Amino acid sequence: MIVFANRLKDTSEYYFSKKLKEVKAMNQRGHNVLNLGIGSPDLSPPQQVFSGLTEAMKHPSAFQYQPYLGIDELRTSVASFYQEKYQVSLNLDTEILPLMGSKEGIMMVSLAFLNPGDEVLIPQPGYPTYQAVTQLVEAKPRMYSLQEELNWYPDLEELKKMDLSKVKLMWINYPNMPTGAKAHRNKIQALVDFALEHQIVLVNDNPYSMILTQDYFSIFQLKNASKIALELNSLSKSYNLAGFRTGFLLGNANFIEAVLRVKSNIDSGMFYPIQKVASLMLQLDDNWFKQLNKTYQKRRELIWEIADVLNLTYHKDSVGLFVWAKVASTNKASIVADQLLYEAKVFITPGKVFGDQKDQYLRFSLCVSVAKIQQALSRIIQNQKKDESL
Repeated sequence: MIVFANRLKDTSEYYFSKKLKEVKAMNQRGHNVLNLGIGSPDLSPPQQVFSGLTEAMKHPSAFQYQPYLGIDELRTSVASFYQEKYQVSLNLDTEILPLMGSKEGIMMVSLAFLNPGDEVLIPQPGYPTYQAVTQLVEAKPRMYSLQEELNWYPDLEELKKMDLSKVKLMWINYPNMPTGAKAHRNKIQALVDFALEHQIVLVNDNPYSMILTQDYFSIFQLKNASKIALELNSLSKSYNLAGFRTGFLLGNANFIEAVLRVKSNIDSGMFYPIQKVASLMLQLDDNWFKQLNKTYQKRRELIWEIADVLNLTYHKDSVGLFVWAKVASTNKASIVADQLLYEAKVFITPGKVFGDQKDQYLRFSLCVSVAKIQQALSRIIQNQKKDESL
């Protein structure tokens, strides 16, 4: 009998992988489920993608192995992007590592810094991959709570009371997913100081810094961050290029070199045309983001209408690609989500997927057209009227 690796015992299939199979099966039965749960941009990427791909395919080395550090043009564009948008200076030869998406980066960073038994501070609520990857590399997740009353930041005094002797890595994500909390520099500076004091590598996962905000944030804007921090960034959300799997890791030369030692033994570089197009995208001016955010603003206003119909509470000053809404105290969010799916045929993600232990929140995606959101609103209203008549 073949026995699978022990690391799989505590690692299940990704929630959205399983749930989308269920939604697909419902659609095959004719239910036409409206998906407001997934953060996969539905808008077209910039037009330069199409002409850029065509031209890049003609390059003599287009189909050859590519440099492990990425092509020079891409790293130059990343450096220019960080200088222009964040006022952060980076050495393009030693402090930038292109990735095939941020998810790859989470694994590569974990492999580079963690030994079996090391501990990792992981936010709750937070991106489920932080915990899954920690377990896959046989490190130990140590959950820390993000507090709504603290604007979805951790209680730093509570963190300091923990036994931190085995903690090697801490994941943060600002602007935050799923809550939409803004990046408050003084609060994150306190986390940088905390990490430096306890020699914990602090990783900011930063794919939402251009979405529904003009306050572009990078952790490297903060004092001493370059000594202890890494940052992940991505083109998936900001440029509607999720399927391209294009991102990058930023940090001091020693940290990047350690991750490169892992990465260079696992993959053989990113497809040249993808790198070429990514470098073009990063050169676009702010008009691209203004138009993108105008669309998301309209969608978010409609999502707020749905939240009002469902008697949910939410913060209108949140940013990013989602609306994080709290159910009435008498309900459980997961039950509300199931009712919406099976009765109204509208899929919304329950917050417990992200570690909402009290099961109080729902997450709505803005990656849905206005027409579909309006249709979802209509279905939910009709379903409520039907329930009231029973």
